[in-house]
Amino acid sequence: MVDLSGQFAASLKRASRWVKLVDGRVPALVIRPIEAGDQAVPFLLWFHGRTVTKELDSGRYLRLMRAGVGCVAIDLPGHGERLDPALQDGARTLEMVLAAASEIDAILGEVGALGGFDTARVVIGGMSAGGMVAMVRGCRAHSFSGMLLEATTGDWRGQRARPMYREEFVAAHNPIDHLDHWREIPVLALHAAEDEWVALDGQRRFIDALKARADHPERIALHAYDHTGAPHEHMGFGKMAADAKERGTAFVCGCLGVRAPPPAQA
Repeated sequence: MVDLSGQFAASLKRASRWVKLVDGRVPALVIRPIEAGDQAVPFLLWFHGRTVTKELDSGRYLRLMRAGVGCVAIDLPGHGERLDPALQDGARTLEMVLAAASEIDAILGEVGALGGFDTARVVIGGMSAGGMVAMVRGCRAHSFSGMLLEATTGDWRGQRARPMYREEFVAAHNPIDHLDHWREIPVLALHAAEDEWVALDGQRRFIDALKARADHPERIALHAYDHTGAPHEHMGFGKMAADAKERGTAFVCGCLGVRAPPPAQA
C-alpha cells in the first residue's frame, strides 16, 4: 500500500485504502467505516482542486466516516499519484476537468466491484476545479443523490480574465449552458464572497439557473462566507473551514438519509 496519509487520525488511516482504478490509471483514496462490517455504505465521490491531492481533506473524510458514510477521493489528471506538472498549469484547467469527468462512470463501476459500497447512494462533489468536474458530469444522465460544491463555478464565462478560459471548451461544456439533461437533485454550494480566483457571481448565476428550473428550489442552496482569511479567499475557507466541513457533512448525510454526527474539530 502507498502510504500518503500524512496527518490522518489513526482511526481514519485504519479505514483507508489506496487503490488504482480504471485499468490502473486513476489513483483513489477509498475510505470505508470499519464499523460497517459487511454492510454496503453510501459514499461521497470527491474531487480536489488544482495543484493539491486527494489526501488533503482528512477533516472532511473523518467526519463522514464517523457518520457511517464512505468516501472515494480521486487524484485529478496530472495530480498526486499521477503527477504531470504540465496538467497543473492554470491554462489547462478545463482540459483537465473534462478528462476527469470522462472517467467518472468507469470509477463508479470499479468502486462497485470492490464491494462494501452502495453505488446507488452516492453524493458527488468537489472543490474549485474538482467542483467543475462534478457539474460537468451532472449535465448528463446520472443517479447521484446530491452534489456538494465548494469555491467553484458553473458559469465558466465569469472566468474570462483567468488563464483557464478557453472559448472552445466553454462553448461546448459550460454547465450553465447545458442544463437540458440536468436531473434535479439537492445541491449545496459553499463560497467565499471575496474569492479572488473564482468570483461568487458566476456560481450564484449557476445556482439561480438550477433553482429556476427546479420543482423543489428549497433543496438547492448557496452559502457565501464573508471574509475568511484564507489565501486569496479561495483555499480552504480559512477561519470558516470547520463550519464549511460541518455544513458539508450535514448536507451529504441528509442526501443519503444518514444522521450526521455531532460537530467535532478535526
